[in-house]
Amino acid sequence: MADYTKQLNDISELLQKGKAKDIALAVQQALDDGVPAGDILEKALIAGMSIIGGKFKRGEVFVPEVLIAARAMNKASETLKPALIEAGVTPVGKALICTVKGDLHDIGKNLVKMMLEGRGIEVNDLGVDCDTQKIVDAVKTSGAGVLCLSALLTTTMMAQKDVIDALKNAGIRESVKVMVGGAPVTQGFADEIGADAYTSDAASAAEVCRAFYN
Repeated sequence: MADYTKQLNDISELLQKGKAKDIALAVQQALDDGVPAGDILEKALIAGMSIIGGKFKRGEVFVPEVLIAARAMNKASETLKPALIEAGVTPVGKALICTVKGDLHDIGKNLVKMMLEGRGIEVNDLGVDCDTQKIVDAVKTSGAGVLCLSALLTTTMMAQKDVIDALKNAGIRESVKVMVGGAPVTQGFADEIGADAYTSDAASAAEVCRAFYN
């Protein structure tokens, strides 16, 4: 059996350095050389984003580096996607993400989305200032197993509770795991409103979300 370790490591390195143009070529070359698409996804791209996530949590890299790595991840994914479909490789799960009603901030949400995608999770981004009913409807129709709610303001964090209450009233609370986050949000608040998980940063959010699918 061929050993593709070096190619996979090289792709991971390119991702971590944010070399979007080079990584697309490297992924195509790996496919041409017979490297399985699933291995490129798991052992190069997801592995690389996991390393970036760990460094982000430890304060070794910052938002710009994460954004650059995520751009390289997206470029690599574009090249890899047809081969993944052909090989029957599917996402490990599906998640919904949004910023709650009244809150227009999206940097944190976007970082979490990138980290989730970097863990092999398909993400449906509902956007910012999301009406509670829109979120409930999306949970009903999307088939997502996890719902990520972001709030950056103390004035909007109660909207996270509104969503959870609305899911209960619709009879679908048990169908989805609800994760909450944002600057004013705490573990205590998450417990109080009945959320399934709280995380303080994007990398941790990706780890917890992935664990829900294991």
